[in-house]
Amino acid sequence: MSQNTDSSDSVSSSGAIAYKKRLSSWAVARLLPNTQQEIIARFRNQSDAEGHLRLLRQLTPNVSLMVVFDCQKNEAVV
Repeated sequence: MSQNTDSSDSVSSSGAIAYKKRLSSWAVARLLPNTQQEIIARFRNQSDAEGHLRLLRQLTPNVSLMVVFDCQKNEAVV
């Protein structure tokens, strides 16, 4: 049986991208002055983010890093 490849029946690519972004809610962030942060990497689970954080702290001990849960707002799909 062949797969249905009709684009009208499948999820739009922008909807799929928005869904994929929501899957990676855990992030390693670099702390910047004035209470700002820069996202270094995103992960699907907290354990992976913490493991990556430990490695980054070994490689760059002078940089302030932390694991954050990044609640991204749902983007409107037009």
